[in-house]
Amino acid sequence: MAGRGDPPEGTPEGLPGGEDEYRSVVFDEAFVRAARLQEFSARERMGEHAQAVRSRSSWEGRSGSRQALMLVLLILLAFGTAVYLGVRNPYQPPVDQQAEPLRTTVVPLAPQGPVTGGEPDRLFAHSPAAEYAAGAAGINFPLTGRTPHFSESQVVTALGIAKEYLVASSLEPGVLTGATVRPARLLIDPDQLEQFDRSVERSQDDGRHAVAGWLVRFDPHRVALAAPTVRVHGTLHVVEIDTDLLEVTADHTFTYAVRPAGTGTGPTAQASLFTVHRELHFRFDREDLRMHRAELLSSTVQAGPQACGADTTGSLRPLLAGERTDRARQGVTDPYATGRPAASSLCGTLAPSAQPSL
Repeated sequence: MAGRGDPPEGTPEGLPGGEDEYRSVVFDEAFVRAARLQEFSARERMGEHAQAVRSRSSWEGRSGSRQALMLVLLILLAFGTAVYLGVRNPYQPPVDQQAEPLRTTVVPLAPQGPVTGGEPDRLFAHSPAAEYAAGAAGINFPLTGRTPHFSESQVVTALGIAKEYLVASSLEPGVLTGATVRPARLLIDPDQLEQFDRSVERSQDDGRHAVAGWLVRFDPHRVALAAPTVRVHGTLHVVEIDTDLLEVTADHTFTYAVRPAGTGTGPTAQASLFTVHRELHFRFDREDLRMHRAELLSSTVQAGPQACGADTTGSLRPLLAGERTDRARQGVTDPYATGRPAASSLCGTLAPSAQPSL
């Protein structure tokens, strides 16, 4: 018996419309969403002049693509904003500042009588250097912290570089004997290397090119170290002078035991003490701290006993045990005194108290 919707004679064979024709077609969810035509609901079709179907917007099937596109646009916008702010940022790292030439002053101190001679230990024990520490132990850091624009570690780095330079230029045996200048040179700002090299090769008394302003060096043909120990005492002081600059002041007295080079007999073969008072001003910008180097602003050196007429722009020329010079007419200067050296004259008189009291 035929169904209610079928012809009395049944469904004709071979005609379209049978169930077998669409049996293999599967209308999954993706197919339905991608359809361009959508059938109205029964309520929507009851309206007057309502159409049976409506066209679906192609964007409805591509909402995921639209969201992805919006995400890409947001990322590009954020990246562009970051680049713009980076270019406009007023707090960019400062440019490395050009180092100024070092200003040097070297003042020889002449003794008022013959230079005292003896054994190094005995000389030290009876001199103002008796209580001084040996070598680098006499160069101590002050109690310090951060400054308004530099961290504590940056301040300590500046002090450390200054101490390294003092050790390299005042205590290194190879530097003292004229064998090398490399330990000190490695710590100097590149802008000052030309001035340093010229000072070493062609020393001049022009306030710029005295090698004694850079380092302590003795003439190896005339003077030898009588003891490996150098007595040292002084202070380091650090201050922030600008938002990008630190300045370190080093004020130290170095006492050396020296003797004539080679062998000899008599009083001239004895050891004697030679005292050098150095006040150095260092400047550090942030690039100097990063590269571990120093800019030297000024160097004032008082050294004796020396003759006033001696050329001290190159190697220092100590008067050795038993030697003397014409009595200087300048005011008495004590190289063991702290504070800024009085360097107004070309030569000074070594205070009697600076000599060992044997």
